[in-house]
Amino acid sequence: MKAILALAAVFLAATTLPAQHARRAYPENDLLARPGIRITVGHSGADLNGTDNRVLQAAVDYVGQLGGGVVEIGPGEYLMRDSLHLRSGVTIRGSGKTTVLKKAPSKRSLLAADGDFGEEAITVADPDQFNIGDGVYIATKRVHGFHTICATVLNKRDNYVTLSRPLNADCMMADAAFAATVFPVISAYHVRDFRIEKLAIHGDRESNELIDGCRGAGIFFYQGDAGVIDGVIVRYYNGDGISFQQSNDVKVLNSIVENCAGGGIHPGSGSQRSVVADCLVRGNGRDGFFFCWRVRDAVVERNLFADNGGVGISIGHKDSDNLIRENTVKGNQSGGVHWRRETEPMSGHRNRLFGNTVLNNGRFQLFIDGETEGTVIRSNRIESAVAEIPAIRIGAGTRSVTIEKNQIKADRELVDERKQ
Repeated sequence: MKAILALAAVFLAATTLPAQHARRAYPENDLLARPGIRITVGHSGADLNGTDNRVLQAAVDYVGQLGGGVVEIGPGEYLMRDSLHLRSGVTIRGSGKTTVLKKAPSKRSLLAADGDFGEEAITVADPDQFNIGDGVYIATKRVHGFHTICATVLNKRDNYVTLSRPLNADCMMADAAFAATVFPVISAYHVRDFRIEKLAIHGDRESNELIDGCRGAGIFFYQGDAGVIDGVIVRYYNGDGISFQQSNDVKVLNSIVENCAGGGIHPGSGSQRSVVADCLVRGNGRDGFFFCWRVRDAVVERNLFADNGGVGISIGHKDSDNLIRENTVKGNQSGGVHWRRETEPMSGHRNRLFGNTVLNNGRFQLFIDGETEGTVIRSNRIESAVAEIPAIRIGAGTRSVTIEKNQIKADRELVDERKQ
């Protein structure tokens, strides 16, 4: 028996060692899977030199077409006349807060002819407002959200302007259809496995008009999977700070979103398994964190949502099975954490609020509304300094909810409208 075991050991060693040697000698697969392309961008002294979006885009495209790698952006301000369009496998890495991508002031014109669904061009009343290469947003007073588009101006003749993508709706003159040079400062469409690190975005809010969070934000992903935002600052954008739509496995880490006109962070449209951790989200015009539609299996942890104009955290349409833990939610104007009113098929179910600190928000601290089921509120610290504002409010249509082991300091600890 010992002889058989010894022979087996010799055979195993003989077969394992060549395999290990082959991996060392022929690392083709491993290296091809992780291209080592690296290029630097700066105002001077870099591989590529410039001061606007074009030099950044040139670097990203170069690295992207080789399969991926790193674009290192040096200190300085880069004027963005169009989005920086990301590519799969590319990391853009700044030099910290000294690398600033600043949105150029916006310009606008009414359309001079209807823009038709699927048309890859518009006719504008004032063509002098648009240059080839500009980013542009097309909408009307009735067309908004996902029916709008952001595109790049590819060419123009007189007042006829061609676009990089087709219109997504009929944009009618009768509805005050317009084009404006507003767009995400960084965008990721139909890409995956990319990173944004160690840089700042300045939205120049005072010089730009508002853009809807379904198509625009300081950073915007649409079907951008496994993207990572780490150590990024987004300030003064006239819209949401960070928005990702139909984008799975996104991570937002160690970042700051402040003083944007819209919400702070806005996942939506079926984005699954996102992680938002260790972020500071404060002073934005609307909700600090907005679970939009069908956001599921997200983890939101160790963030500060403070002094936003809406609620700290908003949960709603089919937003289910999310974990919200160890966050601080304080001083938000409209309220702390809100489960929006939806009927049972559209409610957010089985969301868990564990170990959070919720302090002195506007009209409520926690408001569980809608026909939600399986909500768990456990081990939170909840305080309300205003006598009329309850710590926890449960709406009349709310279904099962578990409330346990919380530390509550309020004149009205619980208002349960189901019992009224």
